[in-house]
Amino acid sequence: MAIQTIKWTNSAVIIIDQRKLPLTLKYVVCKDVKTLWAAIKTLTIRGAPALGVAAAFAVLLGLKDFKGKDRFAFEKFLDKLCVYVGSSRPTAVNLFNALTQMKSVLAGNPKASVEQLKILLKKEAFDIYNEDRIVCRQIGKNGSGLIKNGSRILTICNTGALVTVDYGTALGVMYSAKARGKRFKVYACETRPLLQGARLTTWELMRAGIDVTLITDSMAATLMRQGKIDMVMTGADRIALNGDTANKIGTYNLAVLARYHKIPFYVAAPLSTFDRKTKTGRDIPIEERDSKEITEIKGVRIAPRGVKTYNPAFDVTDHRLVKGIVTEKGIIYSSFKKHIRKFLD
Repeated sequence: MAIQTIKWTNSAVIIIDQRKLPLTLKYVVCKDVKTLWAAIKTLTIRGAPALGVAAAFAVLLGLKDFKGKDRFAFEKFLDKLCVYVGSSRPTAVNLFNALTQMKSVLAGNPKASVEQLKILLKKEAFDIYNEDRIVCRQIGKNGSGLIKNGSRILTICNTGALVTVDYGTALGVMYSAKARGKRFKVYACETRPLLQGARLTTWELMRAGIDVTLITDSMAATLMRQGKIDMVMTGADRIALNGDTANKIGTYNLAVLARYHKIPFYVAAPLSTFDRKTKTGRDIPIEERDSKEITEIKGVRIAPRGVKTYNPAFDVTDHRLVKGIVTEKGIIYSSFKKHIRKFLD
């Protein structure tokens, strides 16, 4: 894909402002960690893999504020910095995995000076960046066989180049299938309340020349009953060790509907999205966001003032509703608890 969601240039992080899409392609230059933290918090940049890269780059921005040479003070500074970066979004495990990778540089180099550690941390951040590119391409390759000529695929939220460094996860599978000459159709749910499907997924797929039709979230059941959907494919923000999957709110609805209509439901995600510390979906923290996301659209109020709201950003799909999970190492089918550990090990 020609879209470059995030990049490091001259000690600054440049990102696409995804809040402005599809009407305006605008870039935001983040020269300090607070600006990038705010970008993560406000969904200027979003998507599990991209957030991992953003977290690593945020650490690099924050390290510019440390001027001393005392290693002990540097370690304390880095720990505090990582806690701050992690406070931006609680659900996407890639963000925390990236922070763990960055902190591991210190443990792996106990005798390095502060200046040496800064160099090593920058290398680690770029390793995370480059790994995401390779991983997403491999996910696309591994999952492309699921798509046949004439397939009709339903998806939700945005899982393409805008949520990764390069290719995407669920949309990456579609890009890979198209590159192999397959012809298929995609139905994109609008994805309330922030309309990532309407604003971002349709924009990406149209740029890629893939046949896409936008539907409202509430139309999915009707399309399934009409026999217009052959598979559902989504991304994930965190996957538990038993295969329970947290993804954008509304994903669970699709999984239940797919089971009822005997339609396979697939998840595409890198192994970095699996949380080794989370046994089941019940243990996944779910972010609740500002009520304005429900009561307003683009700053225009659509609900009565004073109305109570409930706005969880994600829901959890039970592993028993998932046909397979597409990863960079292959597709995990059934017996998720056993096979996930095998893939991770």
